[in-house]
Amino acid sequence: MIRSPFISLDGLDGAGKSTQCRLLADWLRTRGWTVVECADPGGTEIGQVLRNLLLEHRGQMSLPCEALLFMASRAQLTAEIIRPALEKGQAVVCDRFLLANVVYQGHAGGLDPQLLWSVGLMATGGLEPELTFVLDLPTEFARSRRKTFADRMESRATDFHERVRTGFRKEAERRPDRIVLLDATLLVNDVQEQMRREMLERTALTPKPADERSESAG
Repeated sequence: MIRSPFISLDGLDGAGKSTQCRLLADWLRTRGWTVVECADPGGTEIGQVLRNLLLEHRGQMSLPCEALLFMASRAQLTAEIIRPALEKGQAVVCDRFLLANVVYQGHAGGLDPQLLWSVGLMATGGLEPELTFVLDLPTEFARSRRKTFADRMESRATDFHERVRTGFRKEAERRPDRIVLLDATLLVNDVQEQMRREMLERTALTPKPADERSESAG
């Protein structure tokens, strides 16, 4: 039985995560996988309520409250979408996951990153992506790529986003077996090519056998 790949993408807003998630999912489908695409926070009825609260609420919200709301959304996403997909032999590509909490509320916000890792793994029942690709680019470059309207997280000061970028790079240095830093200033297809090459080198990913394809589809 081939282990189903669970891959997440992360990085600054504007780094191109949504596009790269879609391209990666399409590539996995060409290799015979049924792919579930999801985004964190969100992806479930409960998660969407929490996503709206986290990204659109403009009132006061303490940092621990913010971190735990992200964790709650992820817990539901894991239980309702991700874990069932993996158990069915499907691949999962997720736009952000636990690393985002560790970096945004930890390295950039001031909470303990290690504590956030621990709480996050409790929320997901110990499940984490096999690989996380961090799309890295300068803060101002990322800002210039973003949509006109900034949500609650995107509207924070430049120095906050600089700490976010630094946090991603620190975590990639600390966990090179699971976190891969990619140069997101390159052309879209070049970034995707790097991602596919890393997956083939770092995982046991192979084209899914025809008999397993039919079982997962059923």
